[in-house]
Amino acid sequence: MLASIGHGLANLARFSGRDTRERFWPYALAVLVVAFAAMFLSFGLGFAGSFQKTIAYAEAHPDKATVTRSGGSVSVTIHEPTPELMPDMAPMFMGLRLGAPVIVALLAAAVVRRLRDAGRSGLWGLPPVVFLGIALVLFPRLFEGFMAGDEHAFDLFPPLLANNFAYLASLGLLVFLLCRDSKPEAKKTGGA
Repeated sequence: MLASIGHGLANLARFSGRDTRERFWPYALAVLVVAFAAMFLSFGLGFAGSFQKTIAYAEAHPDKATVTRSGGSVSVTIHEPTPELMPDMAPMFMGLRLGAPVIVALLAAAVVRRLRDAGRSGLWGLPPVVFLGIALVLFPRLFEGFMAGDEHAFDLFPPLLANNFAYLASLGLLVFLLCRDSKPEAKKTGGA
C-alpha cells in the first residue's frame, strides 16, 4: 500500500504509461481519505464557531432563546431567529474551492494512467472535473443569495440540481471504468 502511495506521489505529473488497479486504488483512496478528513475538519471548525456564537447570543438574550444543558450536551433553541446567527459559510466554500483543485491535481495523472491500462482514453476523466467546477461556482452563489434574501437566488437551483446529477452520473461511470480489468491490447497500442 505504501509503495502505491509513493508511486502516485512520485508520478504526479506523469500522464504517460499505465497503472494497474492494485497500484491505483491504494493511492486514490489515500488521497480521498485525507481530503475528506480535511473537509470535515474545516466544516466542523466552522460550525463549532457558529454554535459558540449561538450559545453566547442565547445567554445574552435569555428572552429570545433557551439553553438546556444536561450531562455533557448543550441544546439551544432560538425563539426569534436572526440572520447574524447563520454560520459564515464563506471560509468553508473557500476551502472547497481551494481543496478541489488540489485533489484533482493529485489524482489526474493516476486516473489517466489507470484509464489507459483499462483500455480507455484519459479524457474519460474530464466530465466529473467539469461538473465539479460548475458546482463550485454555482453552489456558493445559490447559498449566498439565499442567505441575503435574494428571491432570484433560487433560479440557480434547477441548473445546479441538473449539474449535480450529471456530476454523480459521470463520477459513477468514471469509477466503473477505473475498476475495470487491465486490457492487454492497451499495452500494444498505448490505450484508446
